[in-house]
Amino acid sequence: MSKKILMLLMIFSLLLTTVFGMGIVNAQEDPVKMVFIPKNTGNPFFDAIIKGYEEAAKEINIDFETVAPSEPTATAQIPFIKAQIQRGVDVIGIVPNSPDALNPVLEQAMKRGIKVLIVNSDITGSEEYRDAAILPTDFDIVGQHQIELMGSLVNYKGDIAILSATTDAPDQNYWIKGMKESIKKPKYKDMEIVEVAYGDDEPQKSSTETEALLTKYPELRGIIAPTTVGVAAAAQVVETAGKADQVEVTGLGTPNQMRRFIKNGTVEKFSLWDPRRVGYVSAFLGYQMVKDGLTPKEGVNFETPKYGECTFREERVVIAGPPLVFDESNIDDYDF
Repeated sequence: MSKKILMLLMIFSLLLTTVFGMGIVNAQEDPVKMVFIPKNTGNPFFDAIIKGYEEAAKEINIDFETVAPSEPTATAQIPFIKAQIQRGVDVIGIVPNSPDALNPVLEQAMKRGIKVLIVNSDITGSEEYRDAAILPTDFDIVGQHQIELMGSLVNYKGDIAILSATTDAPDQNYWIKGMKESIKKPKYKDMEIVEVAYGDDEPQKSSTETEALLTKYPELRGIIAPTTVGVAAAAQVVETAGKADQVEVTGLGTPNQMRRFIKNGTVEKFSLWDPRRVGYVSAFLGYQMVKDGLTPKEGVNFETPKYGECTFREERVVIAGPPLVFDESNIDDYDF
C-alpha cells in the first residue's frame, strides 16, 4: 500500500472519529421521554392537544406517549402517573382532574427528577407540586376580546345581551366582569349590555333564556355566550326564529358544535383557544427544560419554531397564545 493511500485512510478514519465523537450525528442523542395525561380518553379537545405534542415530536427528538383513565375522577390519574415514574420518563404533562388530589404523586415525580407540567389549566394553590403551567390563553383578556368581537359584528352600535352558564360560575363571572369594564371604553359608547341571562349550561334552559331575550328586546343586535353550551343554544334559537340577519351570535364554542352555524351563515365568528398550540408549546417547553437546562422563572423566555417566543409569568405560568377566532375561512382546519 502506498504512503499516499495510507495517509488518505488515516485522514478518513480521523474524520469518522471526530464526527461521531462530537455527537454531530444527532441520531445518537437520547430522546426526551415525554408523556401527556389528559383528564380522560375519548375527548376531542384533548385529542387536539395530543396532535400538538405529536407535531412537536416530529420537529425535535421526543419519544412521546399519551395515557389516560376512562373516567375523569379526582384520583383516576394517580396509577397512570405512578406507572410513568416507574418507567422513568423525563417529562409528565397533565391536565389534572383535581387541584390537590394529585399533589403527593406529583411530588414523587419531581423528586425523581421528572419535569411536571400542568397543561391547559393550573393547580392554583398547589403550584409547588409542578414545575410550570401552560394555559391555553390569557383569561384576563377574554372578556375584552368578546366585546371587541361583538363590536366588529354589529358595527359598534346597538343593544347586546350576555347568555352565561350558572350565576356562580367563577370563570363566566370573571369574563362578564371584563365585558362590563371593556364596554365603558369610548370605542363602545354606542353599545349597551341590556341583560345578563343564565342558562345553567343546560341546552334547554339556555334555549328558553335566548327566546326570552329575543322577545323582551325586539331591537337586540347581538348575544354573547361565553359558554360552549350557551353559544350553540343561542345560535339554534336565532336560526329557528329567522333572525340571523338581525341578531349576531358569538361567544366561546368549539368548531365541531358550531360548524353548521358558520356554514349556513347563522354565526359569522366565534372564538375559543387552540388546543394544538397548547400541546406544541408544552412539548417544546419540556424538551428545553431537559436538554437545555431551561429553568422556569418569571420573566424568562423560551422559543418555539412555529409560534415564536413565550415568556414565563408569575408562578411560572406560560400563556400558549391569544384567543383564536373561528370563521368560514378556518373552521375546517380544526376538529374538536
